[in-house]
Formats: sequence, C-alpha cells, structure tokens
Amino acid sequence: MEEGALKRVIKLTQDGRVSALEAELCRGGAAAANTHLGRSRDTLLHHAARHGHADVLACLTRRLGMDVELCDRDFKRPLHEAASAGHAECVRFLIGEGATVDCLKKGDWTPLMMACTRRNLGVIKELLTHGADPGLKNKDGWNSFHIACREGHPEVIQHLLCVAPGVWETASKTLRTPLHTAAMHGCEEVTRLLLERCSYTPDSRDSCGVTPFMDAIRNGHVSVAKLLLEKHQASPTACDILGAQPVHQVAVTGQEEALRFLVGQLNADVNQKATGIQLTALHYAAKEGHTAAVKTLLDLGADLHVKDRKGRTALHMACIGQHADTARALLQLGLRDSADESGTTAQQLARKPDVLNVFQ
Repeated sequence: MEEGALKRVIKLTQDGRVSALEAELCRGGAAAANTHLGRSRDTLLHHAARHGHADVLACLTRRLGMDVELCDRDFKRPLHEAASAGHAECVRFLIGEGATVDCLKKGDWTPLMMACTRRNLGVIKELLTHGADPGLKNKDGWNSFHIACREGHPEVIQHLLCVAPGVWETASKTLRTPLHTAAMHGCEEVTRLLLERCSYTPDSRDSCGVTPFMDAIRNGHVSVAKLLLEKHQASPTACDILGAQPVHQVAVTGQEEALRFLVGQLNADVNQKATGIQLTALHYAAKEGHTAAVKTLLDLGADLHVKDRKGRTALHMACIGQHADTARALLQLGLRDSADESGTTAQQLARKPDVLNVFQ
C-alpha cells in the first residue's frame, strides 16, 4: 500500500470515520488492516482503541477479521490502549471479542495497571467485572493497587479494597509499600485512607531503609508527614541504611519548609551527623547546591564550621558538587577555606572555572 493511502487510512481510523475508512479499505487498502505501522508497530486496532472508536473496532474485527490480540513493538494490545486512554466502551467491546483481560505488555503491565494510571474508575470497574486480577505484579513488583496509590484517587482505592480486601498487603521488589508511594507523591487523602483501612507496620522500610515518613518529608509533603506522625506514630529520627535521618534527607532535596518543620517544630538536631561518614544536613545541602537551604539551616542553628569524619566542611562539599553559588555564599557567610585530614583544601576540589573564580 502506497504511503499516501496508508496515511489516509490511519487518519480515518484516528478520526473515527468508519464509513470512509471502510470505503478506503475496499478500494485496495485492505492490506493495511493487518499491517504493523511505523516504529511503534501499532495496528489500526491500536489507533482505534487509543482514540476511543468502538465502531471502528467493530469494523476492523468483524468485517475485516483483525485479531484483537495483535501486539505492537512493546507487546501492547489494543486493550492496553483502550484502558490507558479511559475508553470504557472500547474496553467492553474488545473483551467481548475475546481479548485477554490480563494480557501483558512490556514490563508485565496489564490493562488494569494502565487504567489505574489514569484514575478512570469506570474503566477499572469494567476490567474488574470481567475478571481482571488487581493482585498481579509487573516486573518491578507493583500491582494495580500500588499504581493507584501513586495517582491518589480515593474512589479508586476504596473500590479496589472492596473488590480485593487484601490487595494492600504488597511490596515492590525494593520493598516499597503502597503507603510509601502515596506518601512520596503527597497523596494526603489516600494516605489517610490507607492508615484507616490497612494494617501497615509503622516505619516500614524499603530496601534503602526509607520509611513512608521519610518519603513524605523529603519531597516536601509536610501535611502528609504530620498525618503519619499523628495517625501512625512515625519516627521523625529513624535512619536509613546509610545512617541518614529525615533532616539529612530533606537537606539533600532542599525542602526549606520541611527543614523548618523538622527543626522548629519537632526539635530535630540540626547538627546531627549521619552515621558513617558523619555528614550534617549542612554538608548535604551544600553538596547538592541548595544555597537557600544552606541559609535556612544556618538560620535554624546549623554550625557553619562543623566537619565530617574526613575533616571536610560544607565548603568542601560545595566544591565537590561544583556549585559556585553555594561556595560563594558560604565564604560570604564567614566560612574560610581549610585543609581536610588529607591536606586537601576546598579550592583544590574546584574543577569548573566559575567555582575556581569564587576563590579569586
């Protein structure tokens, strides 16, 4: 089929012009019906499902005999497309034509998982009614409930718990629970729902030792962090596997409001050193180049001259990260360059011209 005709067929499919599409295919374009198109290797069924045209799907399957299980390059079926785009009528039609409800695309994603990324309760109900399993896991160990908690739609969470009451009791391959995910993404209402309906262990840790409270606070979701403290007795001083407490993790992400909450309201020790290499929050903020967070920490009582286990100050950290603005700010605040225990000064760690110029 020549390129112009092929483009017309695809456009007619996407626009849902079923009569014109059928006529075009009858004029010699029938070969396109079972052709995998472009780099994605989509078929016309994929295009029709993605754009929500159930009548086009009917034309392609019933009149032209297309197989509803045709895959694209990523093993995605038309049902994945319909579920992801939120087209309940297309989902219903494809399942009625024999589409496998829990078919897997690349990464072991099912149509229900795809639907849960879009908060479309109607499509989710349609798939569950036809036997979709919310407990199936993708290659990373996430099930549909886990994915829904990332999106933060309470009605979806409630429905999944009604259909499969034990679906909450899951963890990814890195031991992250749905509670971790909801907290990380600041889904306050869903977090509250999980704490009320599910029996998560307080301060459950992923493979890096991170708790839901740590996830919430280091991403700046102070209201979620407060909820975990109040309703789940979360610890504001728990350590991850590197010995870093929430105050250190928040310094890494530069969340100033969260720093003020931890130090000002929870009395976190602003000069507490993480076990291991003995870095303080000031070291972490400087290494990441969070100049505003550095100033906030100093306002909260951080010791400008504190050193880590190797005798390095925050100025060394700023130069290791090649952050000229942060290095300049530290010098202006009164921190002077000095040698660490190996005899290396912060200036000697500078590589970029703008960082070197700070010391001129």
